[in-house]
Amino acid sequence: MKRCGLYGMTILSGALLLLPLRQVKATTLPAGLTTQDIDATVERARKAFNVPGIAVAIVQDGKIVFSRGYGRRSEDPGSLAADSRTLFAIGSNSKEFTATALAQLVDAGKLKWDDHVIDHIPEFRVSDPSITRDFRVSDLLTHHSGMGLGAGDLMLFSHSTFTRKDVLAGLEHMPFTAPFRSDYAYNNLLYVVAGALVERITGHSWEDALQTRIIDAAGLPACQSTPPYRGEPDVATGQGDHSSLPEKAARQFPAVAPAGGIWCSVDGMARWAQVYLDGGQTPEGRRIFSTESRDILWSPHALLPLPDIAALTGTHFRAYGYGWFMEDFFGHKRVWHTGTIGGMVSYVTFLPELKSAVVILTNHDDHNATYALATTLSARIATGHSDDWISYWKHQEDEAKARDATSAASTGPGSPARPFVALSPAQQKDYLGNYKDDWRGLMFVTQRGNDLRLTFSKADGLSGTLHPLPHDLFFVRWDNREQDGEDDAYVQFERTVEGKVTGMTMKLLGSDFSFDAQDLHPRKVEPTPREAAR
Repeated sequence: MKRCGLYGMTILSGALLLLPLRQVKATTLPAGLTTQDIDATVERARKAFNVPGIAVAIVQDGKIVFSRGYGRRSEDPGSLAADSRTLFAIGSNSKEFTATALAQLVDAGKLKWDDHVIDHIPEFRVSDPSITRDFRVSDLLTHHSGMGLGAGDLMLFSHSTFTRKDVLAGLEHMPFTAPFRSDYAYNNLLYVVAGALVERITGHSWEDALQTRIIDAAGLPACQSTPPYRGEPDVATGQGDHSSLPEKAARQFPAVAPAGGIWCSVDGMARWAQVYLDGGQTPEGRRIFSTESRDILWSPHALLPLPDIAALTGTHFRAYGYGWFMEDFFGHKRVWHTGTIGGMVSYVTFLPELKSAVVILTNHDDHNATYALATTLSARIATGHSDDWISYWKHQEDEAKARDATSAASTGPGSPARPFVALSPAQQKDYLGNYKDDWRGLMFVTQRGNDLRLTFSKADGLSGTLHPLPHDLFFVRWDNREQDGEDDAYVQFERTVEGKVTGMTMKLLGSDFSFDAQDLHPRKVEPTPREAAR
């Protein structure tokens, strides 16, 4: 759906669709890899996880030694082939671009990593005034703010029409679930603030600053900080997205962009990897950011728990830098990030000591394929061989689906533990009305025919039907699940002792942490005319 990336976060018919060989860079692949091996591994993963299109690039010793597209640009069986210049949404791999933009400002002496955010953005607030005063630029980037996992993501995703100014205003209402700088919890909101900081210091929009100062300056081909528009010839479409591209003048620049808004080809991301491997300069020697800044971005700044596969990959530590994850991997330092947005998943991973990088871009909302490919190719580079990671992640996926099915049958909506109930029109009226959450704003419970409906304000189409369960409990099934992937949620209405409905809480049924329903606590209100218009 959206997510923008967590650390560890149709069977295709016809022949394998490859680029012409002239588009594969004619240099030496790392030991342990051949073109035939890569082709076979990608095609196997594509079929195992039903991925329409995949693009893969490998950088070795400063050269792009492989760059190729496989499959199709969309789920449509008649769509054109994906190639090395096809634009994919890279999701949270945008975060390293935003962190790099801040590093450029540090290099220029216009910012320090330990500057207080409030000194540059006076309206910046979090829920604790003492933390507001102490919040540093570096704290925007490490996911250790004390806010919960995906906190406030409903201001960024699920049809949201929030602006970056709106996000800044809502930030102070986000609850803290852990002490400041203690526990890791992936957070997109603060990267939006980091983007606002880039805007404040440069005097340009994040989109213009990133395009000019990084993408164009580094010469990244087929790469852009703005969404694609109608007429662009080579654009991938994410899983479940059947909408047409907008006209150029009608494009919306989403608030989430600094955390997940860049679109790029695998050729563009491969050159981005070249710049990083060469300490911040292009292959032609143009300096984009300093090697010192690259090393700071790639240094551990916050420790993370070990992944489940640690024993299989020889991983003894995992950490987050500024916009990058890092860990040891078969005896080598590994730096990486993933991204998930709009039904697409990306993966960029480096083995700096071996002067290698791997880029994976897909148009399928499933991280298992990208994880399998990135781990397989990185392991071959690091060790000369690889375990069967495609089977490993396919098994993980199948087990998760089986667990979800068992849970749904035993305790899910409509199960014996939570049976559906029928409500009379008079009973339904108790729930009708307007509800307001401190940071997300207005929500509306209305009646349509025999159904109750839940609709969010400041969202182009986030609506669903409320299905009644016992004891004022409902579950909401969203209208656009195929396109947007929102997980359904429980809605628990609250009453006074006199029986009057006063508000609601929500809890997600699925695992999409970016639909942070648990952070909502809407209370029944009478909206002002201005709010009602919104």
